[in-house]
Amino acid sequence: MWRFLIPLTIALFWPLAPAFAAELSVKVGVLKVEHEVELPLSRLDIPPNDLGFAGARLGINDNNTTGRFLGHTYEVITASAQPDEAEAALDGMIADGVQAVVLMAHADEVLALADHVAERDVLLFNAQAEDDYLRTDECRANVLHIASSRAMKADGLAQFLVWKKWRKWFLIKGSHPVDEAWASALRRAAKRFGAKIVEERVFEDTGGSRRTDTGHVQVQKQIPVFTQRAKKHDVVIAADEAEVFGGHLPYHTWDARPVAGSAGLRPVGWHPGNEAWGATQYQRRFEKIAKRTVRTLDFQVWLALRVIGEGVTRTNSTDPQKIKAYALGDEFELGIFKGTKVTFRRWNNQIRSPVLLAHDRMIVSVSPQREFLHKVSQLDTLGYDEPESNCKLNQ
Repeated sequence: MWRFLIPLTIALFWPLAPAFAAELSVKVGVLKVEHEVELPLSRLDIPPNDLGFAGARLGINDNNTTGRFLGHTYEVITASAQPDEAEAALDGMIADGVQAVVLMAHADEVLALADHVAERDVLLFNAQAEDDYLRTDECRANVLHIASSRAMKADGLAQFLVWKKWRKWFLIKGSHPVDEAWASALRRAAKRFGAKIVEERVFEDTGGSRRTDTGHVQVQKQIPVFTQRAKKHDVVIAADEAEVFGGHLPYHTWDARPVAGSAGLRPVGWHPGNEAWGATQYQRRFEKIAKRTVRTLDFQVWLALRVIGEGVTRTNSTDPQKIKAYALGDEFELGIFKGTKVTFRRWNNQIRSPVLLAHDRMIVSVSPQREFLHKVSQLDTLGYDEPESNCKLNQ
């Protein structure tokens, strides 16, 4: 029996291997810039200590599974650092032979780290920062964006709501800068796809809304009165990245309306309820090593590792410039358990990726919705398209 299985295994994996594949040792860095995190409104959302790093473990395992047939071995080097120590931590990884680093960092930190190593032969992967200006104005040639941008998520949500003919939006945004950034993406999406924001209100953060005190009860009591006498609307849209009030909106609004955005129906990069397109097998493999469900940051770090692994496999090289060229080229495609293979946008180094629309337990839909077409890729209906971006990388 084995004499039949061995040739079959070789036949399955041989198309992945470049001619004359050489033995390679690949070191990949995963760097997390630490920030103090407020307790979430729900104890179910408390971030695990290994958030993101667990995704790296699975990504390295998957890369080694393929690499074993080619003589390629992968090692991940992880580090956590305070913002003022991040550059030194990145330097240490590079000194240890790392040429590809996955970043879990804020947008300003991604830019600072990219500029810090701009003259060195290293490729960075943004697995966390969703800020649109990283894809429209402040592009860096040495950064590939794995995280979906706010505009991509907002467009994915807008497409579904317009398809449902829920075109009249009551937008409630928080008082923090990140809330305004999310609200701005939602306003753009509404205009782009034919929805109308009939009214907009600001929910001021006066403190005391965390679940560790009685603040959450105060917010729950405020919501019905706060949402009273709103103009006629189909859906309430929450822009609450700071997580002050959004979780309290469902079932507390004055009018009986669905909630979307930061609560209710949420656009996300990943969701543990996804079972389609082979996702169940992926989820189980993750759960086996992490003893918990996959979160979006885990998925995005895993995806960054898989992009690196695919680049090494196809180019038979650890050269970051060759990996980047392959990732941005016409031959690159990668299945990510979201219904379609993904590619990169050459003009801003952003991976094209579907947006999952989910509530707490289930996937409701996946955007782009099939009614919204594009001359190049339907995935380019999500986020800033090439004519809308000031970034002109890889021309």
